[in-house]
Amino acid sequence: MKRTVLLITVIFAAMMELIDSSIVNVALSHMSGNLGATLEDASWVITSYAIANVIIIPITSFLAARLGRRNYYIGSVMAFTLCSFLCGQATNIWMLVTFRFLQGIGGGALLSVSQAIVFELFPKEKQNVASALFGIGVFIGPTIGPTLGGYITEYYSWPWIFYINVPLGIIVASLCLLLLHEPLIKPRVGKVDWWGILLLAIGISSLQTVLERGETEDWFSTPYITWLSVIAGFALTIFVWWELQVAHPVVNLRVLRSKNLSIAAALTFISGIGLFSSVFLTPVFAQRLLGFTPTQTGLLLLPGAVLAILGLMVSARLLQRGLSPMYMITAGILCFGYFSWEMSRIDLDASADLLTFTLIWRAVGLAIITVPLTTLAVSSLPPAEIPQGAALNNMMRQLGGSFGIAMVNTYLANRTAQHRFDLVSNLALDNPATRARLDGYTHYLMGRGFNAPAAKHGALGLLDAVIGRQSSMLSFNDAYLAVGSVFVLALPLLLMARSAKKGKPAVIVSDH
Repeated sequence: MKRTVLLITVIFAAMMELIDSSIVNVALSHMSGNLGATLEDASWVITSYAIANVIIIPITSFLAARLGRRNYYIGSVMAFTLCSFLCGQATNIWMLVTFRFLQGIGGGALLSVSQAIVFELFPKEKQNVASALFGIGVFIGPTIGPTLGGYITEYYSWPWIFYINVPLGIIVASLCLLLLHEPLIKPRVGKVDWWGILLLAIGISSLQTVLERGETEDWFSTPYITWLSVIAGFALTIFVWWELQVAHPVVNLRVLRSKNLSIAAALTFISGIGLFSSVFLTPVFAQRLLGFTPTQTGLLLLPGAVLAILGLMVSARLLQRGLSPMYMITAGILCFGYFSWEMSRIDLDASADLLTFTLIWRAVGLAIITVPLTTLAVSSLPPAEIPQGAALNNMMRQLGGSFGIAMVNTYLANRTAQHRFDLVSNLALDNPATRARLDGYTHYLMGRGFNAPAAKHGALGLLDAVIGRQSSMLSFNDAYLAVGSVFVLALPLLLMARSAKKGKPAVIVSDH
């Protein structure tokens, strides 16, 4: 019973952290208005959390070993909870950004250390089941974040997005105080790699800022984006060199000598692109173009999320019976590719039923990738290196998400402008179809009480709105297709991986 309660607790903690990575997306306009900030300044609420997450995740193994895993984990839960409360209490945007950064620092352990704890709760022969259970939180968290944030903002107020974490965090911390113990095997702790920590923080924070803010700032036409790109490249290059030289690196990059881990990390990066960019695209598309409410959007995603849980468990069982991870990863990529293809053909008349059915392919595809990727990542690592390999894998998912959203934002803006140009260039006032549409709009407005000149002017405005909406629709089609293409083009990477021996599932344990 205690084992089950602890299992549910740490999975819930990981899911809570991932929900917070996307829950504020739909509340930015409310925050900016309430705090007297521009929308650009408010977007730092998202950016600061992402930067903190990506900095802390790869060094969680080091911090857990240095501070003691139990102390580090419970301390992180308490920090996450306290900073959630402080976020809700913020009286200006930069207070909120600061507390969000600190919340993200605390949240990093809720992902990586939770994964290690889940794996330890299962015997070696059932490690794939542990991976599937943890995958539920990884998959569902970012998926329901925007919907939950929209519901809370719509019916309550934006501070409750953060306050909701307070009672949940207290419960998680209390249960962990009672049930969580230090692992039996503890690693040796060497000197603190301060240079590694500094270089990682500078490089990752610069890169994350470029990815999060690049589209808003028109990329390299803005000096600070250019400088941060140079700093990121320089700091991360020196970081890699340093970590390969130092005796006790904060991030043991030597684990990447495993071909399977390197390939799995690349595929996890791509799965992060698919997971986070599709979560970003779908609510925006459904609400802005189809007029769905946040609750209706959540219902679109619900059937897929339920089937994803089933897919995670089935994939774990198949791996347990000796099916090669490569076959399942291939199937998952193809499912996601089919989802992207269908979404690239959808139009403004799409029904909720059609979207729900199409989104099921997305959910199932990503779900059956999750467990095999974790298995592939650690399949050729010795037990002592598995925690670091798992942490790197988690970091790649988060970086993939940031890269995917940045890519999609830029692509949407460019394609919308191009489609608008193409549509407008094919319009002519002497074209019978164009004239018929304008006459229809004119008669409609005159029937609503407009005089003839005002109705004719209004008809042009209505036509412009239709062109804008159609341009956006076509750009979303293109974005879905682009993300799916990235997935499918990654398939050849699997040919380079080594198959694990059948009947011997990967041993995923923690030496924290």
